[in-house]
Amino acid sequence: MLHRCRSRAEEGDLVNVGEAPILGKDTGQITNMKLLPLDTPEIIEFAAGWLGKKENYQWLDFGNGRQVATPALLKIMAQRETHLLRVYTSGRDDMPIGIVGLNGVDRTFRTATYWVVAGDKSIQNRGYATFALSKLLSLGFRDLGLHSINTWVVDHNPSLRIVQRLNCRFIGRQRQCHTIDGRLYDRLLFDLLASEHRELDEERWHRIERAHQEAVCEEP
Repeated sequence: MLHRCRSRAEEGDLVNVGEAPILGKDTGQITNMKLLPLDTPEIIEFAAGWLGKKENYQWLDFGNGRQVATPALLKIMAQRETHLLRVYTSGRDDMPIGIVGLNGVDRTFRTATYWVVAGDKSIQNRGYATFALSKLLSLGFRDLGLHSINTWVVDHNPSLRIVQRLNCRFIGRQRQCHTIDGRLYDRLLFDLLASEHRELDEERWHRIERAHQEAVCEEP
């Protein structure tokens, strides 16, 4: 059964306590995270390897029914102004552990759609994807001058927790439009305005963790 959790520290934000970030020795590392461009064959191969796994691509849609991003496609996307792709590191070193992206970057209407794939599953559920997306959103709003960035999440996808933690607003549901193993799922739609975005830093990171620890869960 699903529970709706309210945080004492950030009332009004929807917080899922199932993926509280693991702090302590990882905190300094995660705040040293880097976003690196896909500018070498090695990085592109890394990213394509993650995106070629069913556990990842089943949640994605790159348009026209394409879910798998090959090295050739990633190279093309990385060179186009309509995309902004970055791999992210853990902060311990420059080894990529996942990829974040903005697709459909529209400089006229100042919009884009974001997505993320965690590559290294051995360190998942520690908040790295959330932190990387926060940095990417800052690039989109600050450097690209975007006003509104949206995303969608397949219903029941655990990454919904990331969207909630980034303060994105739920704006609707696209029904039975995504197929996984022959079964139809809804897509949950979210967006975020530039004025609503607050990039995560170490202080806010600790505050979110305290909010998770103090969360009060209520039966709907």
